[in-house]
Amino acid sequence: MKLFDLTGKTALVTGGGRGLGRGVALALAEAGADVAVTSRTADELKTVCQEIEGFSRKSFYQDLDVRDVDTMKMFVERIVEEQGHIDILVNAAGVNVRRPFLEIKAEDWDFVMDINLRSVLLTSQLVIPHMVTNGKGKIINFASLTSEIGLKDMAIYGASKGGVSQITKAMAVEFAEAGIQVNAIGPGYYSTKMTKPVFEDEARRQWLISRIPMRRTGEESDLAGVSIFLASSASDYITGQTIYVDGGWLAS
Repeated sequence: MKLFDLTGKTALVTGGGRGLGRGVALALAEAGADVAVTSRTADELKTVCQEIEGFSRKSFYQDLDVRDVDTMKMFVERIVEEQGHIDILVNAAGVNVRRPFLEIKAEDWDFVMDINLRSVLLTSQLVIPHMVTNGKGKIINFASLTSEIGLKDMAIYGASKGGVSQITKAMAVEFAEAGIQVNAIGPGYYSTKMTKPVFEDEARRQWLISRIPMRRTGEESDLAGVSIFLASSASDYITGQTIYVDGGWLAS
């Protein structure tokens, strides 16, 4: 369908080497976009690029830490030089430090906030001027179920993801007249490398599943449709929203 066709578009996905970021990168490629990916691990990025090219799309990668603004700036400039534009930005890079509230250290806070929230600001500041020049753009930030609810040992992560939902609203309002739509995806519980410690605790896993009306955790493929929707012209009149893909947890 034309509304969801991303042919001719160029996307940049941070945190695209594994997990949910990888899933989104592949979904955008399957819908027709050329995709650039970043993460800290070159081997994972190379594999993702091979998968992207399997859809007959161009791929680019740069192994970097999203806190490294200078390297990110060079990568953005390279993409624009080679492609002429960046139409879609997905801020999917994320980390978590699970600790009881009274055991949280300042360095834990800074680490999670810098990657989950500060990088949304800094990466977007590098890409948005190119979108403004083109008169259009789509930005998809990664929020979380914990943007809305509190969970034990998740204070830092929840605070960072609550911030992502709020900065999404502010960006949406500020750049609406420039033709840029900014939205967020709020995943529930998905089986990824980051959540592996949680799912290894059988009692915790069963508790989580008991909270999900669909009685299963999410898979990478569950984010494909909403990612393509938010990146495509089908969502041109939607901005400032966080769409929760959580199997019904918040509704319950």
